[in-house]
Amino acid sequence: MDYCYGPGRNLVVNGALLLHGMVGGSFWDEGFTASDVVHSLASLGPNADVTVRINSSGGVAHEGLAIHAVLTAHKGKVTTVVEGLAASAASIIVQAGAERVMAAGSMMMVHDASVATHGDAAEHDKSKAYLEVVCASMATIYTAATGRPIEDIRAEMSAETWLTAEDAVSEGYADRVGAANTNEPAPFPFRAYAHAPQRLVAMADAKGWSKRPLPAAAATAAALSPRHQEHFMATPPAGNGPAIPPNPSAALAATVDGAKPAANSTSMSRADASEIVTLCVAGGVPAMAANLIAEGATVAQAKDRIDAAGEIKNRVALARRVNPDIPEGITAELIGGGKTIEQAVAALFDKLVARDEATAVSSHHTAEKPPAVAGPEAAKSNMRAQLERSGLVKKGA
Repeated sequence: MDYCYGPGRNLVVNGALLLHGMVGGSFWDEGFTASDVVHSLASLGPNADVTVRINSSGGVAHEGLAIHAVLTAHKGKVTTVVEGLAASAASIIVQAGAERVMAAGSMMMVHDASVATHGDAAEHDKSKAYLEVVCASMATIYTAATGRPIEDIRAEMSAETWLTAEDAVSEGYADRVGAANTNEPAPFPFRAYAHAPQRLVAMADAKGWSKRPLPAAAATAAALSPRHQEHFMATPPAGNGPAIPPNPSAALAATVDGAKPAANSTSMSRADASEIVTLCVAGGVPAMAANLIAEGATVAQAKDRIDAAGEIKNRVALARRVNPDIPEGITAELIGGGKTIEQAVAALFDKLVARDEATAVSSHHTAEKPPAVAGPEAAKSNMRAQLERSGLVKKGA
């Protein structure tokens, strides 16, 4: 499920970064993405200290990991403050703070990720491998932040553990309890969690949160990835959590379709992650930073991807001069789809040829004689000549 190439929003309010709602997308128009976080940090400046105020019931696991990586890469001091609730993927984000504060009366929850899979046994095996990698990545972050044995962390994740502010501090998930606040947990169908406190379940029922339709972000996930549909991290029926594979990143690369190189965000140095964010902002594609960091791309790989994205943006701009009807959003579609420059040019060429063919048919339907050369090949030839003159394609290419 990819979110990070659309235009991000600035979530900075009164100097603080507000992360309220679902992690990874719009949850009844309430939520935030890694792209939003990158844009927000860019508005503050690369060296600015930032307070991140979190009130979230969770969301998409790998988006939480990406946001954690982006915040960890930020050069200024990051202070995370839990206001209301930091559950599931949101609790991962909290761990990015150099100082982690629980507002008095706030809560935290840690558990295993879950995924909905449609398919045969082989597809379910792939989802299992994916979940093992995600849970291993989360456990690694919790272990580093708390200083506790990974076996203890995995046990708490597997059991779905709810923590008061004081519990979060005593277990190492936070550093201190701060002042009280009046924020109630962000809207969420808390019945989706196996062991949610009854007061949260009752609140969700009373406010109608449990009856609302599937979140837009989850619906998008279903459309984008029919085999591996990661919804919000609701807890499945009780049972033993997945074991951590010896090499989780390699396991993902070997078993999940379209897996990225073996490196992941947990092994990337803070300096490299920070440089990638800086390069993305300078290249005019800040929304790419979260994905590059989450994928574990090297700085050299990031530069190549950023350069390619910039070239695709230029080619789209040239194509839209020839045909203004080409939607501006095609840039995000091509970059987000991982298209190469050549593939992007081919896609743009097809759109331009289709328009030229339609124009040719429209302009000749009343003619007494058909043109000497007509049809798709003529349209392609004419369009290629136009594109060579405009610079979209190279002559003779």
